[in-house]
Amino acid sequence: MIKRLQLFVAAFAILAFSPLLASTSNPSPLQDFCVAINDTKNGVFVNGKFCFDPKLSNAEDFFYSGLNIPRNTSNPVGSTVTPINVVQIPGLNTLGISLVQIDYAPYGGLNPPHTHPRATKILVVLKGTLYVGFVTSNTDNRLITKVLNPGDVFVFPVGLIHFQFNIGNTKALAFLWSQRPKSRVITIANAIWL
Repeated sequence: MIKRLQLFVAAFAILAFSPLLASTSNPSPLQDFCVAINDTKNGVFVNGKFCFDPKLSNAEDFFYSGLNIPRNTSNPVGSTVTPINVVQIPGLNTLGISLVQIDYAPYGGLNPPHTHPRATKILVVLKGTLYVGFVTSNTDNRLITKVLNPGDVFVFPVGLIHFQFNIGNTKALAFLWSQRPKSRVITIANAIWL
């Protein structure tokens, strides 16, 4: 009887702690890359997109041009977000990253308070002066802010409400990277009042 109890306790302990032994990192990709296509007949379905044979890929599948072109910021928020993800660069499919260019109008250009439920973001300022920040979670709801100048970098932790505001008298430009291929965005004002 004691032997059975010891075996039961040992088996229970192994099962109880087995999640701690499991790997929590992202799995390794099955192939080097998976260039996205819209053709369902000649593709293989991977990560929400169809992919073509990697032997058929070329440099154009991994290329985008045009981030040197200033975007129009004459809109209600005074900013324009230009995404660079699998839609613009098909070779980004399955690689787990994306980029956005954000152009801000002179004093007052705003990327309004928003959140990305599953993505951490890292922002680098190329031109202008931005006031940026995020709100910590419900533990203390602190506002963490910083004034950024060209060459400065700031991180927005996953899921936290964050913003950027141009406090300079000239246009501002920043790039924002994400470890998500195409991160979902929830703009707070739109989610609450519209």
